[in-house]
Amino acid sequence: MTIPSPARDAAKQNRRNFERRMGAVEYRLGRHHGGDNPALGNAILNVVVDAALGLPLFIQVRNYLSDPQVRAQVLRQILGQLPDSGRIVIVGHSLGSVIAADVVRRLPVGLDIAGMVTIGSPLANGSFEVVKLRDAMKEPPTNLSWWVNFWNAPDPVSAHRGVSSAFPWMVDFRIDTRALPLPAHAAAEYLSDKAVAEAVGYALYGSRSKELAIIDATDDIPLDFSEHLALLALRYAHLVKSRLAGDQRDRFLGALRHVQATAVDDITMRNRNDGRAVPTTVARLAFDLSDAEAPLPEPAPSRHITKDDAVLLLSILVAENVIRPFEISIPRDTWQAAMEELTAEMGLGTKYGTDVFAATRRAEDALKSGLNMSWVKWGALGAGAAAIVVATGGLALAAGAGLAGAAAITSALAAFGPGGMIGGLLTAGALVTAGGGGIAYGLAGSGTSAETLEAIVERKLAAEIIRQYQHLDSDPTVWQVLTDIEIEVRREHERLDEFSDPGSPSLKELKRKIESVERALKYLRENDLEAGVLVSDAQDVPSGILTLNRE
Repeated sequence: MTIPSPARDAAKQNRRNFERRMGAVEYRLGRHHGGDNPALGNAILNVVVDAALGLPLFIQVRNYLSDPQVRAQVLRQILGQLPDSGRIVIVGHSLGSVIAADVVRRLPVGLDIAGMVTIGSPLANGSFEVVKLRDAMKEPPTNLSWWVNFWNAPDPVSAHRGVSSAFPWMVDFRIDTRALPLPAHAAAEYLSDKAVAEAVGYALYGSRSKELAIIDATDDIPLDFSEHLALLALRYAHLVKSRLAGDQRDRFLGALRHVQATAVDDITMRNRNDGRAVPTTVARLAFDLSDAEAPLPEPAPSRHITKDDAVLLLSILVAENVIRPFEISIPRDTWQAAMEELTAEMGLGTKYGTDVFAATRRAEDALKSGLNMSWVKWGALGAGAAAIVVATGGLALAAGAGLAGAAAITSALAAFGPGGMIGGLLTAGALVTAGGGGIAYGLAGSGTSAETLEAIVERKLAAEIIRQYQHLDSDPTVWQVLTDIEIEVRREHERLDEFSDPGSPSLKELKRKIESVERALKYLRENDLEAGVLVSDAQDVPSGILTLNRE
């Protein structure tokens, strides 16, 4: 081994850099598709592949997998043909894909892999395990820029699936040459496919775009939080628009024109009042709304951010109506496809977008109370939600990962107000990141509906599920905030229950609030997301109190 596994902190950074590059590749090549056969189908295909290993045709495969001397000679033969430094592209077909994965960590230290493309690979099959290769490759090697695998639908060797089930940090793409099973496995069939050629070409030459980049030499200023949030929402809306057709597309486009023009005007006016210039990326989105023929400028692809920073931003965005105040019913699948493209642009990969929607659905299911709950919940965040933010002075906002601090959000809310697209996003951000007693007291009050509480609790729960899906550290404040909310709502229920009629609407509303928080806490407990009660200042604990910390 010449490429050692990095230490823990270095491994995290290497993984993030790798996923950023994978996101760029996926954005160029298409959508990850690891195969969707049921488990039984995969089991049958595994048996077929295992049986094929016994045929004379596959004697080389058996030798490599079972004879250490043969394996050593093969690896030595390959390494002897390589330079000591520079950049190379690896293309591995069939058994060659197994050898490619096996040789990566044995390459000369000065040799970088610009890209690795595997085709017709059987690596997902457990019979092709080479000396615990999967365990050794739990993380991407530091010398590997990216790895994509192509599987051909009729190819029996790939067993109708990719290899991301064995190496979850790489990306699979499905092609269909419509050849018969055995010819479908041929390298020539794979290499003649346009998508495979695109991947190899990208590894060799980078982007194939021949357009000249127009450089603006004037000084520019960076986006602040509210500007970044607005651009992210507008980009998401444009990606949705590109997937619509007919009357629905026309109506959505008309709504988007109004929303974009208003958002740019609001930012321009806010910045003028603050004596701040308008960033170029915002200014270029302006157009004459009074001219029906004026083209609608499209926001540039979203900038790259870390997975941690993206959690709350995207969990808010997925539940926000990005064409507020207009309302157009669009299938959830369309929104999800747009979110997957958005996360690919951000360097996070499409799976991140898939996980955002899966986490939202799972949070909804966890909180269901027999009611027909809409997947877009921020419609419930009306005047009552805005009143909570205003009445509690910004809720003593805690600065959450990926969101601006309390002062920045409170200031932006004062400038944009709770209405409109930007104001709605900021209100949601304020409520989801709020900590302390302000949010709990506000949600317990009779002026706040159960729908508002459910929307906020659902977003907090969905964010935790996203972190779990993406193998990120959980946010310990979520448990504490939810327990604070439960305490305040129960306290309010006890206060009113003493004298109110048993079936009064206010008690029913409070009961619904209690049940929602209980369901969220139950989900966290059952999925090992429960946080311990940490005591940071011993002097704050009364004497004689035993404090327990769940680790």
